[in-house]
Amino acid sequence: MANVRLTNLNKNYGSVEVLKNIDLEIKSGEFCVFVGPSGCGKSTLLRSIAGLEDVTSGDVHIGDDRVNDMRPKDRGISMVFQSYALFPHKTVYENIAYGLRIAKVPKKELEEKVAEAARALKLEPLLQRKPASLSGGQRQRVAIGRSIVRNPRVFLFDEPLSNLDAALRVTMRTEIGQLHSRLDATMIYVTHDQVEAMTLADKIVVLRDGIIEQVGTPVDLYERPDNTFVAQFIGSPKMNLFTSEDLTEKGKKCLPDADTLLGMRPEHMRVSDMKNGLVALTPTHSENLGEYFLAYFESATGEEVIAKLYEKSVPDADGKVYLETIKSRLHRFNKETGLRVA
Repeated sequence: MANVRLTNLNKNYGSVEVLKNIDLEIKSGEFCVFVGPSGCGKSTLLRSIAGLEDVTSGDVHIGDDRVNDMRPKDRGISMVFQSYALFPHKTVYENIAYGLRIAKVPKKELEEKVAEAARALKLEPLLQRKPASLSGGQRQRVAIGRSIVRNPRVFLFDEPLSNLDAALRVTMRTEIGQLHSRLDATMIYVTHDQVEAMTLADKIVVLRDGIIEQVGTPVDLYERPDNTFVAQFIGSPKMNLFTSEDLTEKGKKCLPDADTLLGMRPEHMRVSDMKNGLVALTPTHSENLGEYFLAYFESATGEEVIAKLYEKSVPDADGKVYLETIKSRLHRFNKETGLRVA
């Protein structure tokens, strides 16, 4: 395993800037997740580390090596893609062993490496089966096994779970997390799913329009987002943002000035009364999810607000519902810049 260091990295396609002045260090053994909306540059950044994209300027270091001019196969990386890219006519064993055969690894060493990967991924009963007889999760494990046997310095994952159904995604997410713990390997993982990012990562890199918005642990990003973009991207449902026009007189006392937005996460809001409520909202509808329900409202400025509530019904006082939150759970942002206010 090795650390990865990116210095002033830029990637352009003609006049289009896809990555802009990326500076980032990923420590050896760290599980780092690139997350952001479609088109933010996260896959391009991963492919630049892999050598599948030539960078326009800047440096990529893996371990002690500057790898800008190295071919992908010489960088000591292994990549798992969205598509499994398995040979349909080869068995699971042959698919996992394929790269080792090409590298002319001695037979005994090859067998040991395949057996070790199969044990780690619980593929031992499937080694003589072909991909057509495997489930999507099993195929993805074979693709990961093919990477493990190469003993790379860095594992790269490009949205590996996006083709799986919801239940299987949860299972595979757990398995990838456990695999990282067993291998203690450096892993870089791209996803648009912030739940995957929160559950897997030691470090999350939030990207937007080719720029890093924030780097930190999942707890850092959830509890202290640097700006409104990160605040609303991390967390599901997204954080609610209120202007002074949305607030009650008590709510307005929480703002240092009228140019500040007040942020409240849906899971931290609770039903209150006119005297103690921070916001007065008009209820629209709710979704009963068993353990809790999501209550939807309209703010005074016409914005949708979501609260995660455990009460069986929302009190209706003259068409308005009053909500509050714990003071320590409030977030404040500059209305113009979107940056966090201390």
